[in-house]
This record gives sequence, structure tokens and C-alpha cells, in this order.
Amino acid sequence: MPLTQAKPDALANIYAKSLYAEANAVGGRERVEAVQGQFEDLLEMTRTDKSLNEFLASRVIPTAEREEVLKKILGGRIDELLLRFLLVVNRKERLGHIVPIAAAYDQVVQQQFGRVEVDVITATPIDQGQLGGVKSRLGSALGKEVVVHAYTEPAMIGGVKFRIGDQLIDASVQTSLRKIKDQLNTHGDATVRGKIDRIVEG
Repeated sequence: MPLTQAKPDALANIYAKSLYAEANAVGGRERVEAVQGQFEDLLEMTRTDKSLNEFLASRVIPTAEREEVLKKILGGRIDELLLRFLLVVNRKERLGHIVPIAAAYDQVVQQQFGRVEVDVITATPIDQGQLGGVKSRLGSALGKEVVVHAYTEPAMIGGVKFRIGDQLIDASVQTSLRKIKDQLNTHGDATVRGKIDRIVEG
């Protein structure tokens, strides 16, 4: 069974908090973020390398054999703390759970450092200046340091969507038009026209 995207669960949170505590104890924020970046790089490799994905998730490969391979391919290439963590997870036969563990670790880091990650979704790419403005306004509204990830969704007519954790805030034109259509179907066009007139008139 290949590794798949999954939300953090109780088990993932336990592992993630353990990794965070150790990284923070030996190197503070710098070490914590270094581990976070390397963890994400490793997951990106599993998304692009099918053989690596299957190797980590396989229940057929003996634990000891997989440990030796992990040491060989990752030793000296990633933080030794992260490597030791992966070896422990391997010995517990939980490497197939590495995706939700990584997601949980990311959440722990964001919470501890007062940051929040926000996906900004638009119909067409926005430039760095616009993205900076969005980041600034979101930071002010949320009262936290915001890490923005920009995505495009060509099917959108216009407007913008924000995804914060599991919450999607949809301010797209499509959604506005859909709401108007729903109101037309539910209340009749005369009522909706009256609402639109009031909005237009101020």
C-alpha cells in the first residue's frame, strides 16, 4: 500500500510532538525549522519517486533491512536527528504513517511559533507584490505570522479563495453567482432584485 495524503491523527501527533521537543531542545527554532524543511523535502521525494514511496510503505521488507537502506541513502544527507527519528518510526513499523506524522509536525511548529499557513487560490497567478499585500492583510486580521502559498484554479471566474487548515473561505465570483441563483430558486427573482438594488444604492 503506497503512502497517501492523510490528516494528522492521535498517533501522528504523539510522534510529531516528540520530534519537535527533541529538535527544540538541541537546537531551538533553527533546528526545528531545518527538520521541518527536510521532512517536507523527503515527502516530496515520495510523491515523485514511486519506488521510494513503495519502499517506505511496504510491509514485506524486513525492518532491519529497511533500516540499513535508510542509513545508506539518507545518512549524511539529512539532519541526523531526523534520521534517528525515521529509524525509530521504522522499528515501530510505522513508516507507512509518515505522511500524517509530517503533517502533524508541521502543525506543531506553526502553533509553537504563532504562525498560520494560508493557501491563496486565484483564477490566474498573482505577482509577489499582490501576494505580499494579501499576506500583510491576513496577518493583521489573524494576529499571527502568515505563511502564504499561492495556487491557481483556472476554472474560477474571478475572486479569491482562502484555505486555512480545514476551513475554506470562498470569495470567488462563482460562489457569489451561485448564491444569487440559489436565492432566485428559493425566494423568487423579485425579492433578490430588491436585495441587489439595495446593495447597489448603498
